[in-house]
Amino acid sequence: MSRKDNELTKKYIKDIKSADVWSVFKILADFVKGFDELGDLGPTVTIFGSARTDKDNKYYKKALRLASLLGSRGYNIMTGGGPGIMEAANKGAKEHDVESIGLNIDLPFEQTLNPFTTKELTFDYFFSRKVMLVKYSMAYVIFPGGFGTLDELFESLTLVQTKKVTGVKIFIIGKEFYQPLLNFIKEKLFADGMINKEDLEIIKLTDDLECVVDEIEVSLSKQIEVLEDVGLENTSYYKSLSSLRK
Repeated sequence: MSRKDNELTKKYIKDIKSADVWSVFKILADFVKGFDELGDLGPTVTIFGSARTDKDNKYYKKALRLASLLGSRGYNIMTGGGPGIMEAANKGAKEHDVESIGLNIDLPFEQTLNPFTTKELTFDYFFSRKVMLVKYSMAYVIFPGGFGTLDELFESLTLVQTKKVTGVKIFIIGKEFYQPLLNFIKEKLFADGMINKEDLEIIKLTDDLECVVDEIEVSLSKQIEVLEDVGLENTSYYKSLSSLRK
């Protein structure tokens, strides 16, 4: 066993042997920190993607451009705070007068906070971090990535499918990368009755960044109308959304 693997094993054993009550306090601390720091965010888009994508990768460049396009229209950008696609998105947002948020995770390897955030938080637990990444956003954009990105993709799809979140758009960038996965979803999950036809409509697979921005703008208008219908015009969230209405 390598030294790194040995250290990870020791940490795992320490965690599972720790008192349950202290684990609860650590979990609560993660959530309280997130709610306190992010509760006042205005219109925000979360961008997911690989930490291993270098600056010459076409998807790094696309994430940079998309975040810049959204930032120029007043949308905050939220990522997992790491390198790769996350760095590109935070970098694009930081070009504009919006929040560039990075929600980092405490890992023994790979995940280091990128230098392009204006607001950053570090979480102990993946699940609490993931809640924050989706709770305060009006759209999720998924770029190519590995297990973590796929986890975030299917978490997002499940939340929208089960209507635990409403009014949220999900965009998947990278037709070449994701088409085989979408084929599996259609040819296996849908064909075998595991999901409904309307579930397929949750997913928007595209490489057209301007289309993503335009659809988020349409979603913004719809959310404003919903808030008006239920009499929430005096809330800070309504006012922040309305400030971006053209």
